Amino acid sequence: MVPPKLNYASPAEEPEDADIDGDIPAEIEAAAAAGWQLPPNIAQLPSADRREQLRILEALLFAASEPLDEKYLGQHLKSEDDVKALLEELKGFYASRGINLVRVAGKWAFRTAEDLSYLLERHATEQRKLSKAGMETLAIIAYHQPVTRAEIEEIRGVACSAGTLDQLMEIGWIRPRGRRRAPGRPITYGTTEQFLEHFGLDNIKDLPGLAELRGSGLLDANLPPDFRVPEPTDAAALMPDELPLDAVDEDTTGHLDLQMPGDDGAA
Repeated sequence: MVPPKLNYASPAEEPEDADIDGDIPAEIEAAAAAGWQLPPNIAQLPSADRREQLRILEALLFAASEPLDEKYLGQHLKSEDDVKALLEELKGFYASRGINLVRVAGKWAFRTAEDLSYLLERHATEQRKLSKAGMETLAIIAYHQPVTRAEIEEIRGVACSAGTLDQLMEIGWIRPRGRRRAPGRPITYGTTEQFLEHFGLDNIKDLPGLAELRGSGLLDANLPPDFRVPEPTDAAALMPDELPLDAVDEDTTGHLDLQMPGDDGAA
């Protein structure tokens, strides 16, 4: 049996279908010279210089909060660089990824791939600046909770509008806790978990104390000698002087009627 003949390809010979035009990294060019057959996409790999140009464009576009035009991008490259060609190349690289490079209003920007946009659906909320009265009310509630509206007004020395409390509840920083065991059964207020999360507090006891408030300039230096900052507490359980929010049935004398359903009052 005659063994099959093997054809030897000289390292100097290049396959007819090999396309290695353009800039090729030195290590790949050396491999080709040694006789290795290159995959068809190797010719498309950028040179070291072009890779750096693409990285610069990628960094600028990624960090930008709005689309960038070619003129601005070109300021960060060499004058002879073809900015548009580089952007088209970068666009092709990101074409099948989760984010795409797109041209909008004559400028360039990264955008979420259209078929994945549903993953990033969000609901924007309008942020409103809290008024001075709102900040003071929030601080009083945080340090003195559970506290009623009348008690807030007594501490501030001015009336507390219902709108201020409503705004703080709408934001989610305070909540109605219960009702004070007092005439009229006023509602008591306290802070929420959202309050702690927003201000970066692990628990309510992490609020700054007297020394910290003085050091930060938030308290007047001429305070009475007996001035004290209360130790805040946000226990979920009602305090001894609080009643549940739904315990609002009152008799004609103004006292809370805690008679249980089905109890006829017989001895």
